[in-house]
Amino acid sequence: MASVQTTSEGIPVIVLKEGSKQARGRDAQRSNIAAAKLIAEIVSTSLGPRGMDKMLVDSVGDITITNDGATILKEIDVQHPAAKMMVEVAKATDSEVGDGTTSAVVLAGALLEKAESLIDNDIHPVIIADGYKKAAMRAISLLGEISQKVEPKNRDILEKIAITTMQTKLISVEAADLAKLVVDAALSVVTQKASGNNVDLNNIKIEKKTGGSVLDSTLISGIVLDKEIVHSGMPRKIENARIALVTAPLEIEKTEFEAKINISSPDQIKSFMEEEDSILRGMVEKIKSSGANVLLCQKGIDDIAQHHLSKAGILAVRRIKESDMSKLAKATGGRIVGSVNDLTGKDLGESATVEEKTIENDNWVFIEGCKNPKAVTLLIRGGSQRVIDEVDRSLHDALMVVKDVIEKPLIVYGGGSPEAFVSHNLRLWAQTLSGREQLAVEKFAEALESIPLALARNAGMNPIDAITQLRSRQNSGEKWAGIDTINGQVGNIEKLQIIEPSKVKEQVIKSATETANMILRIDNVVASSKGPSTPPGMPQGPEMG
Repeated sequence: MASVQTTSEGIPVIVLKEGSKQARGRDAQRSNIAAAKLIAEIVSTSLGPRGMDKMLVDSVGDITITNDGATILKEIDVQHPAAKMMVEVAKATDSEVGDGTTSAVVLAGALLEKAESLIDNDIHPVIIADGYKKAAMRAISLLGEISQKVEPKNRDILEKIAITTMQTKLISVEAADLAKLVVDAALSVVTQKASGNNVDLNNIKIEKKTGGSVLDSTLISGIVLDKEIVHSGMPRKIENARIALVTAPLEIEKTEFEAKINISSPDQIKSFMEEEDSILRGMVEKIKSSGANVLLCQKGIDDIAQHHLSKAGILAVRRIKESDMSKLAKATGGRIVGSVNDLTGKDLGESATVEEKTIENDNWVFIEGCKNPKAVTLLIRGGSQRVIDEVDRSLHDALMVVKDVIEKPLIVYGGGSPEAFVSHNLRLWAQTLSGREQLAVEKFAEALESIPLALARNAGMNPIDAITQLRSRQNSGEKWAGIDTINGQVGNIEKLQIIEPSKVKEQVIKSATETANMILRIDNVVASSKGPSTPPGMPQGPEMG
């Protein structure tokens, strides 16, 4: 409907464009909260080790099978504006800490659901939002009280953290083996900074290839290039490789202006060809004299240059991506040079072997056995492309949580126990508050229990029994009492060694609260029409999209 108001004289005042829709007050809030709750419901069944996967089919028919909250929400085409905000909370959590995306969405949905009953009792949304904000700050300080400091490079702890993350994924059976690869990869790219440890995950290259099983995945202390060796006459394997990294092409440069060469006799053609040949031979001689036996080039390599390189016994690969070149420099300790003429022995990188291997039907070049590499490659294998894609997403989450702990070495135990502990203590704290904020803090405490509730429900437990038992054990001072989903009971999570980074828990609370508060404060939704504005009385033009 067009929003038409009239003046006292009865003249219509048209404020919004013809065809615009408007929802106000409670209607707008109900619609937004309903949309956000629906999004939370979609992903809540994916939470925890007993969570289910989703199959997402896009408009082209491509299939994605995953239980990663951020991926699910990215792939489904969400239309409702409030639902889009829930997708953003998952994306933000994913890029910041890598894990906890499902938890953040479930918590945001629960906060809005609890707020709805307060709004129905005529408590102003802004008061609820303020109460939630205070509760979130208090919750984060309570998390700080139970967080345990760990040694940032303690392999045992880091592997358990990686296993906890992967336990909820498709690869839970292989989690223990993959966790070793993840921790090795993360520890090899740690750099020291004034502020502490820093892990740049861009230095971990992930290559995927179908075939074999997930357990055939390996960590290569070097770089894998999905390229072939350029010439069949070159060696297929070189040991004690000395590697030249060159960005310029090994080709005769074309002039920028048009030039004609007048040739009047066959001898001139011969000398012209010989000149080209000697320039390219000179380039190869430069590489050979530097002591290099492997050439990795970012641009092209001329056929004649390939011939001379193979005669010199130099293995060459061309057209390597720029990002791979910088990783190669970090892995081999070499320096990238812009021109062959600048190449010296000092610029060469080193690795134990450079070898062309056949994987499935493709030939790839493996640069392996680098001493102290600052860039490494995780080669993921699996039975099908869908499996490999999900392994890739799972390893991303595992790498991120290991990075979180190396950079901020604080941990809590999982299984919904931190949420249950914070919820219990928030209830006690709420009793010290006066006014309506007390109600908002109590609702925040209830919403936090949505995480252990979802875990219990997904594990086939009776959620009401589980939550009452959990509350009573938390009341009696068992701060690590949580949902043991594997055995389907309330147990001591510390004994089960299910470990999560405190950073993830903090981020979940922050992003869920901010999103819920943003949606709560909306009381008017104006959706503009797509059509062009047409003066009254004129025929309507075709709808524009």
